[in-house]
Amino acid sequence: MRYIEPHGHMVSRTTDDYRAMVTAGCAAVCEPAFWAGYDRSSVDGFRDYFRQLTRFEPARAAKYGLPHYSWICLNPKEAEDLVLARDVVAIIPEFLSEPNVLGIGEIGLNRNTRNEVTAFEWHVELAIRHSQLILVHTPHLEDKLKGTRLILDLLCAHREIDPARVIIDHVEEHTIRQVLDRGFWAGITLYPESKSSPPRAVDMLELCGRDRIWLNSACDWGVSDPLAVPKTALEMRRRGYTDDFVDAVLFRNPRQFLSQCPKFQLPGHDAT
Repeated sequence: MRYIEPHGHMVSRTTDDYRAMVTAGCAAVCEPAFWAGYDRSSVDGFRDYFRQLTRFEPARAAKYGLPHYSWICLNPKEAEDLVLARDVVAIIPEFLSEPNVLGIGEIGLNRNTRNEVTAFEWHVELAIRHSQLILVHTPHLEDKLKGTRLILDLLCAHREIDPARVIIDHVEEHTIRQVLDRGFWAGITLYPESKSSPPRAVDMLELCGRDRIWLNSACDWGVSDPLAVPKTALEMRRRGYTDDFVDAVLFRNPRQFLSQCPKFQLPGHDAT
């Protein structure tokens, strides 16, 4: 079996996780910028973190033969300080030309505040200006529906945005159809505490089909599993899905979206 991990926060994982992922069939891992469990206090702190995503982490993954890609942004959890947020957004173009950077992400909303919306708009405008793919974080739990609707409205207000180049992540049963109906890609996150389980993920595939959907673990420093994506293949097979269906959802779908960035290359994997 082959698969792509399109959303994993590997800076918070051990090298044993890289070894386990490669053993399970991982062909590439993609790492969005995220909140580190505390608010960074300076632009230099973010610059060092972006260097970690674009230089150190790809080298660490390469020791296990795993291509590593990243996304760059200011996470919405750190968007309340708009002075700092503006300064951080200003340095992002320094990193967009790095060979492993796929685009802007994971941007979005956390508590649906006015400042978060402002920082989100700055990132969207930056992505438009530099023709970047966009990865969007949607809020968790009770704020997800409101936040998802707000995000979709904000994105659709930009005529320059092509929904096919935007992935709306952490969708659930009450938001996935809205995302797909507006032409965006939808990410189902397999995270045991605040997102989806493998049975729920496969339920959503049964309801919505497999087109424009990917699965990811969003593994980080919390309770999470870097092997959640291949483990979900067991649930698919238990329900009778074919190897072709599993390969489409776990490998071909994320490759289709990510290959819109010319930097995303998987030598040794044909186009089928």
